[in-house]
Amino acid sequence: MIATILLSFGVLFVAELGDKSQLMALTFALRYRWWIVLSGIAVASVAVNLIATGVGHFLGAALPTELIAICTGVILLAVGLWTLREAHAADDDSEVAPEAAAQPPGRAFFVVVSAFLLAELGDRTMFATVALSSNHSWLAVWTGSVLGMVAAGALAIAIGITVGKHLPERLIAIGSGLLFLYIGTATLLSALAPDLGRAPELALATIAPAVAGAVLWGLARTTARTAAESTPDHLDTHR
Repeated sequence: MIATILLSFGVLFVAELGDKSQLMALTFALRYRWWIVLSGIAVASVAVNLIATGVGHFLGAALPTELIAICTGVILLAVGLWTLREAHAADDDSEVAPEAAAQPPGRAFFVVVSAFLLAELGDRTMFATVALSSNHSWLAVWTGSVLGMVAAGALAIAIGITVGKHLPERLIAIGSGLLFLYIGTATLLSALAPDLGRAPELALATIAPAVAGAVLWGLARTTARTAAESTPDHLDTHR
């Protein structure tokens, strides 16, 4: 049983390295408290791997993976746009700059769990768990898979925390918003154009965050110009 746990742990940990789920963990770690992100990953991992090891060999083939991927992509795009909107609003009013870490833990936890649950359903790691459970003890495979997935997420969270300590809060908000847009676009492309290929998919996925970044930069320039033009008029009224 220990050998099966170690095997499952190794397979899932390696499969998650560089995967969109690990990138999501890093991105969430830039926005929310680390324990919220890690708890959300753990809960989602327990649920997904329980499905894969329990009834995965029956349910796996019937899962509407394309529809799930589309829903995941749309959710991630919405989160990215919402994050960028908050960053722009905070720039407009620096005295009321909301910190993502101060958001209600329950809402942040729900966002993390739902995003990871949708991302992992029908993902390659789920089918790897299904394959392992067909020839090994489901309990050992489930245990090793959960630990491997959580360990990969914890590694990404540690990187996110380390990076976040050296960056301004607004830059973190903008960066995480653009990352969400990138992951969401890549997820949609993989579902809608499965024959596109990995390299073109990743290249095309950069278009959405590039356009959003350009728009945000233009809005910031416009806001700064408006503020600069209104300052002299404000001073003249007090002379």
